[in-house]
Amino acid sequence: MMNAIVVGAGPAGALLAYLLAQRGVSVTLLERQTDFTREFRGEILMPSGIAALHEAGLRQQLDASPNLPIGTVELFRGERRVVTISLDGFDPRPRVVPQPAMLEMIVAESAKLPNFKLERGVTVRDIIYEKDRAVGVHADTLTGPRDFRADFIIACDGRTSAIRKRAALPQDRIMQGFDVVWGHVAGQFPDSRTARGYIGSGHLLIMYPSPEGHTQIGWVIDKGTFGDIKKLGDRWIDELTPHVSPDLRKYLAANKAGLARPFLLDVVCDRLREWTAPGLLLIGDAAHPMSPVGGQGINVALRDAVVTANHLGRALKMHSDEATLDFAARNIQAERWPEIVKIQDMQQVAPRFVVSNSLQSRIVVSAPMIAFAKMFLGGYLAHRFDPFLNGVTRVVMEQ
Repeated sequence: MMNAIVVGAGPAGALLAYLLAQRGVSVTLLERQTDFTREFRGEILMPSGIAALHEAGLRQQLDASPNLPIGTVELFRGERRVVTISLDGFDPRPRVVPQPAMLEMIVAESAKLPNFKLERGVTVRDIIYEKDRAVGVHADTLTGPRDFRADFIIACDGRTSAIRKRAALPQDRIMQGFDVVWGHVAGQFPDSRTARGYIGSGHLLIMYPSPEGHTQIGWVIDKGTFGDIKKLGDRWIDELTPHVSPDLRKYLAANKAGLARPFLLDVVCDRLREWTAPGLLLIGDAAHPMSPVGGQGINVALRDAVVTANHLGRALKMHSDEATLDFAARNIQAERWPEIVKIQDMQQVAPRFVVSNSLQSRIVVSAPMIAFAKMFLGGYLAHRFDPFLNGVTRVVMEQ
């Protein structure tokens, strides 16, 4: 039986390890943390991400996990609601799924397979090479340094990937002019099925309910200004109130005691020009960190995992030679590349108009222009937004 190491038990790594183990590959999943009870940003599963989990055979397990379908999206221009979009016609509808619960569900399903092993508390430090081929990783564990070896290494360890740094693969960086402050407030608002967006004059606020009973808030700010916000302490939420509707203003004031300390998402968007090296593949944020625009990170990561299981899982199951394994890894990048490029390019459009405080931006996001777009451009805008919902390419799990 051939074996693989998957570094990082995020959405891409957890799902990939499960799928490889299903195919009869011996898999060791290495996770830096000892549990998943930590703050995550990407918790909205689009239809594309839900479909990837369905393709993996986890439909019932996903439905049984904490999740909350979103029924309505409301868009505000300052205090005024200008657009209401019903999502009831979507099948499946986007849903909020807390990542800790989802990841625990996936690794619990994986643990039922005899050829799966999860090693928690393992921090990967470097790649082990033999004759210019990756054959394992050096790591620190809870009991001391340890080497892990395998026939193939797949890095899914996120945008700060140690494997990415050590492999030194060439990348293309897309400069971003904004960051996102994330926090949550105890209690749901406005209800348990509605997400809201507030735009105007250089401000963008996103909020949505969580199945865990609180409201997630994301506030887009100019890159590099988080230090000023931290100095405000709990008063940072007061900076939002001039730009939101009266009911939200009242809600925020009444729930200050339940406001979690905000933390920063340093927005990075780039992609490796090469995701592979002999014996090594990077997927998910390790290969292509996504902007938060459109909520794509978790969804493209899950889709990466399905495609990787198709190509590399088949090659490992067939006990292929090294050249065949490397060829399979290159085919994964070839299949995923068009979708990643398309979505990352789309993610650069909205911030130019919504976050900027330029005259052009103020005109584009003015209430009359939004109303015009809603009335006359609805079909066109829905078509343009479809890649965020359903992806660009077809991703199907091969049997």
